[in-house]
Amino acid sequence: MFNERDSRQIKERGTSVETVEGQVERFAKGFPWMDIVAPATPGNGIVVLDEAQADAAEAYCDKAECAGRCKFVPASGAASRMFKDIFSGLDRLKAGEDPGSCSPVGKLASGIKNFAFWSDDLFGEPKDCKEFRQKAASILLEEPGLGYGSKPKGVLKFHRYPDGEVRTAIAEHLVEAQKYMRNADGTANLIITISPEHRELFEAAVKEVKAEYEARYGITYSISFTYQDKATDTVAVTPEGEPFRKDDGSLLFRPAGHGALIYNLNKVEDEIVSIKNIDNVSNERFLEVTARWKKVLMGKCLELRDQIKELIGKIDAVADEPYSEKADAVCKEAAEFLDKVLCVTLQAPCEQAARLKALRSKLDRPVRVCGMVRNEGEPGGGPFIVRGRDGSTNLQILESVQINPDDPSAKEMLAGATHFNPVDLVCCLRDHEGKKFNLLDHVDEEAGFISSKSFQGRELKALELPGLWNGSMSDWNTLFVEVPLETFNPVKVVLDLLRPAHQS
Repeated sequence: MFNERDSRQIKERGTSVETVEGQVERFAKGFPWMDIVAPATPGNGIVVLDEAQADAAEAYCDKAECAGRCKFVPASGAASRMFKDIFSGLDRLKAGEDPGSCSPVGKLASGIKNFAFWSDDLFGEPKDCKEFRQKAASILLEEPGLGYGSKPKGVLKFHRYPDGEVRTAIAEHLVEAQKYMRNADGTANLIITISPEHRELFEAAVKEVKAEYEARYGITYSISFTYQDKATDTVAVTPEGEPFRKDDGSLLFRPAGHGALIYNLNKVEDEIVSIKNIDNVSNERFLEVTARWKKVLMGKCLELRDQIKELIGKIDAVADEPYSEKADAVCKEAAEFLDKVLCVTLQAPCEQAARLKALRSKLDRPVRVCGMVRNEGEPGGGPFIVRGRDGSTNLQILESVQINPDDPSAKEMLAGATHFNPVDLVCCLRDHEGKKFNLLDHVDEEAGFISSKSFQGRELKALELPGLWNGSMSDWNTLFVEVPLETFNPVKVVLDLLRPAHQS
């Protein structure tokens, strides 16, 4: 399949010919559809807390000990998709067309003074005319100007405050971190996944505010940047399934989606990790509700960790004994916990020692607690109860591409989903003895994606690794908790910055 030049290229990327051959074979084989048992709904997979229960979870977060807390922020890639409609409008304007005031570029121009990146020196007063629409879009996207069309979301100006302060997305993450990710020693740890070419931009954006925020909030930030390893990139293929070659004959490799970040997460030393996308930040008016519910999720995660530790201790205490009623009671307690709390049901062996071993295996896994918001049309993975290849069930976050569109039952359950995950997770990366899990042992390699893309106008197929909060965490113990919609304020397109959550 590959020649000597290909082999050198593959090895230079830090991977093996066998791995890339397996990727090409995966395109031909595809991925199996997920076996959905039911959508996770309130009372059946999604926990809905009343105020007293939320207070208790928040208090648990404050008192429970853990070996460090960290905020993990996926922030790779440029913001080009955020400006897709504006780029399209600018192309039309340059061609002599006028998309009009109701088009995305028209709304950008008419509302330009309400964006944090507006300044009178750059844009001047808005006018309802073709010339100003072109001027506004050009200044926003191109150089000279702001050049936002080629910059990452994290360094873009998101919010302007009444006192004149302007914050980028990464600055808002620092403000959030001091509120709910503070360690006992007064530090807040952040790990931000970026593209190497954007490092200087991120470092400059952090340097601009770090010292000021540390003095303002009485905190010390520990901020590190991490890259998606090139070795996790996957080879592209033609629509016919042959390795895709560029004009110079070399193979085309593409980043394998956010699922590649499981390797980065696996290097984190802190025990409790909060995962939240770079664009999901709001005006500080929403900080109290955001921080409260982040601490609620952390509290539930720490509580779940401690409950599992206790159950594993009970199993270990009776595991070497001959058959006993006490061991039977432990089996029953563990099975009921897995079923009622985690929606994990399994056909455990009848023989007591084997049953204890099977139950312990299901308990001894990384833990994640995922915030779920009511589905009101926003994009996001859906929560489902899924049956695995071993016949057991558990809770999973699925994307629509993992669900068979030709299966009426699956389509019905997809339609019955009431919530979605806005990438708002808290994870526990250590086991009952405080040792780090090897997260790569808990990835479902059969839960990847194949998507249609293009390169220089040529169609291709791309392979994405199992998503970070999808297949990469398939084998984790999972709890879904409903959180208020106010905690979810993503900026997928630039006009989202005109929503109330992003305005003062």
